[in-house]
Amino acid sequence: MEINPDELLEKITEAKKGNQSAFNYLLDRYWNDVYGFQLKKTKNEYEAEDITIQTFSKAFNKIDSFDENYSFTTWLIAISKNIHIDQIRKKNSSISSKTSVQDENRVYEIADETPSIEDKLIKEQHLEQLLADIKQLKPHYQEVINLRFFQEKSYKEIANSLDEPMNNVKVKLLRAKKLLAEIIEARKS
Repeated sequence: MEINPDELLEKITEAKKGNQSAFNYLLDRYWNDVYGFQLKKTKNEYEAEDITIQTFSKAFNKIDSFDENYSFTTWLIAISKNIHIDQIRKKNSSISSKTSVQDENRVYEIADETPSIEDKLIKEQHLEQLLADIKQLKPHYQEVINLRFFQEKSYKEIANSLDEPMNNVKVKLLRAKKLLAEIIEARKS
């Protein structure tokens, strides 16, 4: 799918200002590129998905450092490649790295106040059918949906309970909502 460079630049600029729909757009547009790249490298769906989530988490956190003179896809793939290399190093290293309390307490905010199309679609469903649709998601997506919508936990609480960085939780939740909305749409048609 060809993307208009001006439209992409506009979305990146909006994302730099914290616009949630711009983040959603970038995630939707580039998910398959990054996931496909990692699937070829790792040959493991779960690991590829996990690295892809971390890639978008890191990219959204560092979006201000993106230089518009370069390709956005190349930038994402470079982040993804570095995350994969870091994971390989961690696996090969017997010394566990410790993060400082300051790092753990750092909060990254991506504004998420307006309900997305996916949110509206999910709310329209009957609970019983919705639960059946949720069960079609992978377990880690079911868990994040459950924590956010049924247990009504904040991003910080979810991050603490899953022992993951908050940006990973946000990206995972965005992805889970998109996949759930696709399941609901497919059932309706």
